[in-house]
Amino acid sequence: MGIMALPASEIIEKDRNHVWHHLSQHSVLKHQDPLVMVKGVGSRVWDAKGNSYLDASSGGVWCVNVGYGRTEIADAIRDQVLKLNFFASTAGTAPAAEFAEKLLEKMPGMSRVYYASSGSEANEKAFKIVRQIAQQKHGGKKHKILYRDRDYHGTTIAALSATGQEERRMHYGPFVPGFVEFPHCCEYRSQFGDVSNYGVLAANELEKVILREGPDTVGAVVFESITAGGGVITPPEGYWPAVMEICKKYNVLIHMDEVVCGMGRTGKWFGYQHYGIKPDIVTLAKGIASSYAPISCVVTTEALFDEFIADSSDRAAYFRDVSTYAGCTAGPAAALANLQILERENLVNNSAQMGDYLLKQLVTLKDKYSVIGDVRGKGLLLGIELISDSKTKKPVAEEVAIKIAGMCMKKGLIIGRTNRSFTHFNNTLCLCPVLTLTQKEADFIVATLDAVFRELLESVDLLSSTLVES
Repeated sequence: MGIMALPASEIIEKDRNHVWHHLSQHSVLKHQDPLVMVKGVGSRVWDAKGNSYLDASSGGVWCVNVGYGRTEIADAIRDQVLKLNFFASTAGTAPAAEFAEKLLEKMPGMSRVYYASSGSEANEKAFKIVRQIAQQKHGGKKHKILYRDRDYHGTTIAALSATGQEERRMHYGPFVPGFVEFPHCCEYRSQFGDVSNYGVLAANELEKVILREGPDTVGAVVFESITAGGGVITPPEGYWPAVMEICKKYNVLIHMDEVVCGMGRTGKWFGYQHYGIKPDIVTLAKGIASSYAPISCVVTTEALFDEFIADSSDRAAYFRDVSTYAGCTAGPAAALANLQILERENLVNNSAQMGDYLLKQLVTLKDKYSVIGDVRGKGLLLGIELISDSKTKKPVAEEVAIKIAGMCMKKGLIIGRTNRSFTHFNNTLCLCPVLTLTQKEADFIVATLDAVFRELLESVDLLSSTLVES
């Protein structure tokens, strides 16, 4: 009997009894059924009970960029794995070579693609590149990697060591030495009060940390171009030019984590391209193949690649890293088909246009409801920060965001939120719908949020002191 032929109750019970879900407290399942998804078409998904939802979270973790049910991608995977499903990445394969070329056409200034399986793994490999260069060129000194408060870079221990979200890191220390945090650039939460040059001031905080640690010890800085799960934080004016100047001054590599922002999510092919950033390393995952197959990439400049070119007698000079499933051909085959869909359907431009439209509609909600403190984002990566006091900007408790997400789901809309990431700032609702989003679907998102905010404010829950961060 096929999986889809099983009764819903049986699927749910198998899940309840045997599956360990991510980011979930399983004691809850004693009182309610687990959510089990069984089908997706376009921007909609269906659960095992037959309920249909507009998915404004692109699969729950911001990754199904071209939407569900793409036969073209499924066929590309099938055709390729029947021809050759795998060979270790010490050799090449046709889809890996072809996709690398096509990807680099979208990334002027970058020239090499190193394959892996997940965003966390890609960032680990980028960190290893920095560390190996430090050993080969700087006697091991220039090994430190700086990361920004509120940015997220993955779930492995080294990636968590470079993540500025305290609840994500909770219980997993001690962490890898040599990773050092510097302050965030969230203008809505300005560290300097109401100033006109916030971007430059925030960038100067990076320089202070470099000087404190010693420029001869700092090898790289890792950033999200737009902080995603940390609250959808867009960089303020003046920030990136100042950051690039600082990194050039102290010979610090710029590593852009585009795991969320890449492949059209922000209305350009890559988030860093909004700001004129010239990275040395770019890491990609999620939207590369719209999660039809696991794949991630570490993309570098030719200059960085050349750091590992040496006489064959130097047994340690090459990048001594391996990833088993980087050799699986399903990933690049799916990525090629995904890229063709993005191009043919002009989805990067649709992301920009529909993102602008959706942002404007969300601003109208901000004008209606004082619980909305800020609305921000680019393309189809948008955030709604919730507050309990408009004067102090005091954040609502996480329970409020949880309640709103739950109310939206009951109305057929799936949204995201900052999920147990911070001590005080789990107060941002996140919207990252598939890049095929239509105006009608955008209007449904806004209308649903409008109804939920109205119902919530009419209830006593939001006014309860238990739902306000202390």
